Amino acid sequence: MKKIQKTNAARLLDKAKIDYELIAYEVDENDLGAEHLAQTIGQNVAQVFKTLVLHGDKTGHLVCVIPGAMEVDLKKAAKVSGNKKVEMIHMKDLLPTTGYIRGGCSPVGMKKPFPTYFHQTCNNFEHIYVSAGMRGLQFKIKPADLVGVVHGQVCDLTVEPEQE
Repeated sequence: MKKIQKTNAARLLDKAKIDYELIAYEVDENDLGAEHLAQTIGQNVAQVFKTLVLHGDKTGHLVCVIPGAMEVDLKKAAKVSGNKKVEMIHMKDLLPTTGYIRGGCSPVGMKKPFPTYFHQTCNNFEHIYVSAGMRGLQFKIKPADLVGVVHGQVCDLTVEPEQE
């Protein structure tokens, strides 16, 4: 078994004395989606959270960490972050803004600390999974520890599912 390389995000969690587990997985470059990732690591997609970076008209960049199968509600994200409107940043801006690439964007250890918001369902689980800062590596971590280390806020951030 090859040794898992520690990411900068993992070193920051170590420094903060936060317990986590690194979960390595095989990356499928053609499918970086959370549903595929959840299947790959054998976890419920509701526990696999994706890190989205948005830009607000008043506060600048912000981060939303939401369950993998859900979509961020831009109105809710704007309201909770003190903006009139927010929008997803362009993919080409992700690396220069955060230091991370798509499929490897962690809420921990971005180039600068941004206001970070976690969808409230994170508290439904003992552990959630988020990127550890590179494709092929996830943190298994207690939500409260993760929220605390990034000084995040837990709130409602997602679009309501369509009613049949």
